[in-house]
Amino acid sequence: MTAGPEPRPVGRPTLAAVATTAEVLAHPELHEGLLAPWEVRRLAPIRIPSRRDDVLAARLLLRLCLARFTGRPPDASAPAQSCAACGRSGHGRPFLPGHPEIGLSASHADGLAAAAVGPGRVGIDVEPSTRRPGPLPVLRRLLPEADLEAAAANPDPGAALLRLWVRHEALFKAGDPGLRLLERTDPRRAAVVAVASTTPVTVCSPAP
Repeated sequence: MTAGPEPRPVGRPTLAAVATTAEVLAHPELHEGLLAPWEVRRLAPIRIPSRRDDVLAARLLLRLCLARFTGRPPDASAPAQSCAACGRSGHGRPFLPGHPEIGLSASHADGLAAAAVGPGRVGIDVEPSTRRPGPLPVLRRLLPEADLEAAAANPDPGAALLRLWVRHEALFKAGDPGLRLLERTDPRRAAVVAVASTTPVTVCSPAP
């Protein structure tokens, strides 16, 4: 295994990928053996096979994005996680040890996975395009009323509300509401995705 060159992220575009869980798990470079012991322990309590596969796929897709961003192989691109609230590792926002200048984010939902890596803060969220978030009283506690009213006035309010939700989640994961946003619909995968980043976003194919 070679470490490869040191990543130099400044000024580079953010790299994002969206895939089905099946696509990720069929990728020849990605497998459960890449996971760190703490990640394997996090998977163990998940009893629903499809949900376990979604979580696994998101973690593996994040490694693939890291590998492509840094120029290192997937087995040398191991993210960690730390919670700012409790100070413990193993959960919270992912990061690349030794490289605080690189932002990481991953998401999964019902057979879909998404990941993003870039300079500075990064956040990504993916949802099936058929999902409709709610209930409204809960959304009112999380989203600006003006944005909810604008979504309700849209010709397709359900789809508009979903786009609003994924944008909110991407910004929340990045931890900076002022970041630029890329919103994208992937008809082939029936997915809606939003990426929050400090730089423009390049959406890459998860294929080898």
